[in-house]
Amino acid sequence: MTDFLSTFSIQRWLESCPQGYLDGTAYGHQPDLVESPLILESKALHEEAIRTTVLLVVGERCALAASSGLINAAPDEHSKLFLATQTLDEARHVEIFSQRLLDLGVKKDELEDTIQRHANPNLIRFAEVLLEKVDKKDFVAGVVGQNLILEGMAFTVFELLHAFQSNINPKFAQTLSGTISDERRHVGFGENTIGALIKQHPERRGDIEKMQEEMSYYMLATFADSFKRAQESMMAGREIAKEAHEVAAAEGREIEDTVWHGTNLDTATIEEIEGVLGSTVLAEFKTRLGRVGIEYQTPAMPS
Repeated sequence: MTDFLSTFSIQRWLESCPQGYLDGTAYGHQPDLVESPLILESKALHEEAIRTTVLLVVGERCALAASSGLINAAPDEHSKLFLATQTLDEARHVEIFSQRLLDLGVKKDELEDTIQRHANPNLIRFAEVLLEKVDKKDFVAGVVGQNLILEGMAFTVFELLHAFQSNINPKFAQTLSGTISDERRHVGFGENTIGALIKQHPERRGDIEKMQEEMSYYMLATFADSFKRAQESMMAGREIAKEAHEVAAAEGREIEDTVWHGTNLDTATIEEIEGVLGSTVLAEFKTRLGRVGIEYQTPAMPS
């Protein structure tokens, strides 16, 4: 218990996050970094960047509402304190992704309209399933939905986006690095907290498993919608990558292919990338839920 308390303490959070990997940053990245001109100058890439960032804002607004709402439902003081740090993490994520929309050229007075226009209905429903549990002060289901399912999804999505962005957009890649570190800590809290509570309340398994199945379906439906719209931007990105490889070859340099979970993102079809994202998230759900004594439920596949 002592290790648990110190690992998820406010002091550890201060040392690792604001005084650690975020030290010297502005909105999650070095102050001198700007959005890549390659994205700003390509209509397809620019529009896709806005759509993707809106999804991140919507997801993080859900996480902010969930983590803050769970504080008073927590059964012990150390959980309340950790959720307080998580609430600030989620508020930071909302802010940095909202700021990215401004950096992409969205006007301040059009920010909410832009978010409403691009918000995916399936992601909104995903959030509603979780927030229904939080509103009922259901701590066990809320932490599973928030810290294992939502955060587990976000962790993997951020990793994929980071792989795509590392070569062409250092600013956004660094922003994602900090959020990945945050999500890793949030998932760790979920795994360490829920196992004991599930043992105390085995009757909750069925309800939680149903929630996991439902949230997983809406997650996959969100992925399906997003990838359908990304075909043009993927082709534009590959043209840019091809030119970069040609320039590097002429200079005697070599740019390595971007490989993520065994998939070459530079050559894979959009269906293959969607498939590896979905299968990776679901496999991690199954592993993490198994660790805390919850049986993973396979969701229906979106049509």
